Amino acid sequence: MYAAFRRFAHRSALAMGTPTAFGLALLVILVWGWTGPVFGYSDTWQLVINTGTTIVTFLMVFLIQNTQNRDSQAIHLKLDELIRALEQARTELVDLEDLSDDELKRLQQQFEALRRQAAAHSEARLAQSGRDESRG
Repeated sequence: MYAAFRRFAHRSALAMGTPTAFGLALLVILVWGWTGPVFGYSDTWQLVINTGTTIVTFLMVFLIQNTQNRDSQAIHLKLDELIRALEQARTELVDLEDLSDDELKRLQQQFEALRRQAAAHSEARLAQSGRDESRG
């Protein structure tokens, strides 16, 4: 059952993200708008589009969320494998999604400090390389 839903959600998400699906949705809206004068812009006429779009939106949220969850999990697994494969990598970063907000903020500050150090190091190398070229 889960595999069937997964396949259905994946195929639906792919199909709904196409220009054809957008064109079809636009066509439905145009036909609905065109029929307004025929039905006297009645409450029922408005209820049809409101109900239809609400139902479609409600169902699409679940399909898109399922696809997004799977994609996110796959990306995490790929990144975890890369971290595991690199000897210098900190393996405690593998399960970052389970850390608290404070722990994530602390790690972000550590990486910002590393970026600043790398930028300063890079600037120093460029300055040294410029001095070396002017001597040569």
